[in-house]
Amino acid sequence: MQATKMEEKTTEVRGGASTPQPQRLRDKKVKDLIHDKKRLVEVPYTASLADTMNALLANRVVAVPVAAPPGHWIGAGGSMILESDKQTGAARKHYIGMVTMLDVLAHIAGNDADPAEVDGGDLDKKMQVSVSSIIGHCLESLSLWTLNSNTSILDCMEVFSKGIHRALVPVDSHMENISGVELVESASSYRMVTQMDLLKFLNAHEHELRGILARPVRELGAVSDIVFGVTDKTKVIDAIRCMNRASLNAVPIVESTEDIEEDHGQLINAKDRKVVGTFSATDLRGCPIPLLQSCLQQNVMDFIHKLCGIALHEASGLRNSTKELITCRPESLLREWLTKLSRTTFIEFGSLMNRDYSLA
Repeated sequence: MQATKMEEKTTEVRGGASTPQPQRLRDKKVKDLIHDKKRLVEVPYTASLADTMNALLANRVVAVPVAAPPGHWIGAGGSMILESDKQTGAARKHYIGMVTMLDVLAHIAGNDADPAEVDGGDLDKKMQVSVSSIIGHCLESLSLWTLNSNTSILDCMEVFSKGIHRALVPVDSHMENISGVELVESASSYRMVTQMDLLKFLNAHEHELRGILARPVRELGAVSDIVFGVTDKTKVIDAIRCMNRASLNAVPIVESTEDIEEDHGQLINAKDRKVVGTFSATDLRGCPIPLLQSCLQQNVMDFIHKLCGIALHEASGLRNSTKELITCRPESLLREWLTKLSRTTFIEFGSLMNRDYSLA
């Protein structure tokens, strides 16, 4: 996402009185993104990984901050983000990191050089470790930031364009009234703001972005020539390990062919290949541990079909990516891409640039 110049705020005169126009997008603040957000979902540092995954699924989120007693931990990335008493200002919690499904993937993947880990190891045992022990498995969990509620939408766009996917927003900060991204904060409560929140907000204000949203995706340089994917013959454990090594939240699944000799245990160049689904961290979040353990050696397509047949997956609002591909073409307008993503409960894949359901 790239910050773009917006129209200046204007006024009009009617009957000699100056009437303010509706607030322009460039004048909006981060607080406008979180006004209807629910209380922050978090987990204690002693929670097991299984409990953490249950929290992710129950609250339909893909990341949660980890809270610990103050004064005992060094925050991720050197951060010092505290929850404090509203009356006295005394610290009650210290957020020590952000655990995402990528961290869970890294933990499940284990060390594939270890003979005991070839088939994925004892998954039930892995899921009983404390969540604090997996912070830092992936770089994203070391990115714990806050955004002041008075930060402008344009500055928020700039921050998220640098690879930060989410940030905590203090509801009533005890720090000086700063504007921007910070590693140090103290507040009585927080909300979470994500890239998806920003996308939905921009989509709701598309009338102010006509000049941008009416342009083709290709023209904006948003089509990548390199697309990493897996084949429909890739095993679940191999797909998890591939995603872990490449720090990918999701990969397209492409149709295998006898005309190409390829290693189904590795990422492949999926450009110009027929897409038959996506495999994502979101899929794993909605999977009961016993089922995941039994499916690690199955191919990704069989796993997705089996997963979509259980009641928990349907109740959680997750979709079957083999039947509901979110796609757009290089000539598609940015408005179409933004609308599709903003109507999706979870962003699993930035976008699939396709031609007749082939990556192009």
